[in-house]
Amino acid sequence: MPPRQSPPKTARPRRATAAPARLTPAVAEEIFRRFHARDPEPKGELEYVNPYTLLVAVVLSAQATDVGVNKATRGLFAAAATPEAMVALGEDRVREHIRTIGLFRTKAKNVIALSERLIAEHGGAVPPSRAALELLPGVGRKTANVVLNIAFGEPTIAVDTHLFRVGNRTRLAPGKTPLEVELGLEQVVPDRYRRHAHHWLILHGRYVCKARAPDCPACLIADLCPFEPKTVEKAAAGPRKAAPADAA
Repeated sequence: MPPRQSPPKTARPRRATAAPARLTPAVAEEIFRRFHARDPEPKGELEYVNPYTLLVAVVLSAQATDVGVNKATRGLFAAAATPEAMVALGEDRVREHIRTIGLFRTKAKNVIALSERLIAEHGGAVPPSRAALELLPGVGRKTANVVLNIAFGEPTIAVDTHLFRVGNRTRLAPGKTPLEVELGLEQVVPDRYRRHAHHWLILHGRYVCKARAPDCPACLIADLCPFEPKTVEKAAAGPRKAAPADAA
């Protein structure tokens, strides 16, 4: 007698889980009210002397720390603080100044190339336009947003890895890409706080809402944040998946 065959197993349908909701406008308002109360005029940590050196510093900061960039650019900007002076300095000398920074060879080429482009197309000035900035070698959306915000006072939001993490953990602007987070923040950040929003969030992510061990006990907005592993111990025991790399 042939063995009895068991009926084929059918996979159980997975239960759909709803994505956590964004924070309400009232909670978002309170978050930025607290950031403003603590630090009304936040500043970035890159050193620069004019819009051009700011642009160069931000280009160099891709996949590098601000501390490391500042160490390299002090000598570089003392030697060349304008596009004309940078081109005269030459790629080899630029490379020597920034050799401690990651991808320094490619970055040196980009610094010279963008300097030449500024001279040829913009009279040596940094253009106050995202479209024009993004046409420069080594400049992406994030870099353009930083320059527009700091040099020209535009209420742009530059999403780096730190801000991407904070936007998702707090549910201020959950998104799978830096652009999604940026566009989400543009919708939720109150207008009066837009000018400094990206500085508050980047600094918060860099020093408090850190990737592996968020310092939730020291967090200014811990009572408003829905991030589940809201303790240093839990977060350290189970680090979350890293954010996607952001474009310069």
